[in-house]
Amino acid sequence: MPSESFDHFRGIHAATVCPLLDDGGIDEDTLAAHLSAVSRADGITGLLINGHAGENFMLGREEKRRVTEIARQACPPHTLLVCGINAEDSLEAQRHVDDAEAAGADAVLVFPPFSWALSQDADMAVRHHRIATSNSSLPLFLYQAGVRAGALAYTADVLERLAQLPNVIGIKEGSWEAAAYEANRRLVARVAPEVMVMASGDEHLLTCFAVGTAGSLVSLACVTPELVVGLYRAMQAGDLATARAFNHRIYPLAKAIYGTVPGGHANARLKTCLKLLGRIPSDAMRPPMGPLPDSEVAMLAQALKAAGLTTTEEPAV
Repeated sequence: MPSESFDHFRGIHAATVCPLLDDGGIDEDTLAAHLSAVSRADGITGLLINGHAGENFMLGREEKRRVTEIARQACPPHTLLVCGINAEDSLEAQRHVDDAEAAGADAVLVFPPFSWALSQDADMAVRHHRIATSNSSLPLFLYQAGVRAGALAYTADVLERLAQLPNVIGIKEGSWEAAAYEANRRLVARVAPEVMVMASGDEHLLTCFAVGTAGSLVSLACVTPELVVGLYRAMQAGDLATARAFNHRIYPLAKAIYGTVPGGHANARLKTCLKLLGRIPSDAMRPPMGPLPDSEVAMLAQALKAAGLTTTEEPAV
């Protein structure tokens, strides 16, 4: 565990998207505007860039480095930038970590490679994180995947070993199940009490915030930072009535984005919400993800309305 305090990372970090041009290239101007606007929202501690919401699994190494450079330039100097690292090869992950540090990231979040959904063990997981960060002085966040994500979700013995790595300061806890969240939080409190466990399941933030959290790294905050920050502040203050009111607005939107089958459309839904709100000009995705069906666009428009957010265009019907 690092000897210095990293309490300044506590709070809400918005996981941002990566706007694209029609030809699939990064829309750098729109990306800069998106990152700037979200980072300046009241109560936002930092951003998670190149996360799953930012399509880290679709971007090349140079593109990810460029996203980090743009974020560092576009955001206020005090904005904490946590850069997602997603690579199947540990040595490639190491290169991405080195890029992130050189481009101005404040921390990295190493995602379990998608191939681990089939098989992984504690030795493999520890080795991957050690190799990925071996050249870097940046603090490290872990990612606890959802309970339905196969072997991507670390078992208790794997999480225990990872949490005790010397450069780990926090965990993006995305178990997507409140009982698993509490069990993991208790485990980490026992074996690595300095490590911050951040509730990051967008559909049940109220429940997990009530159990206890050091903050959140969450993509819903790139669409509606004011609601996520409001919920967090209310729970930190013990104001359950206000927290319930925020949750009442958040829940339909969270279910529409993340709880609608297929779940893999969540990134596209985030972009469509931002387009409907007039914050990005295009919700383009890279193949094989295509445009959302009109029925989903209409569903998202209704969910935004239920959350009290005003759209600038009428969805197709």
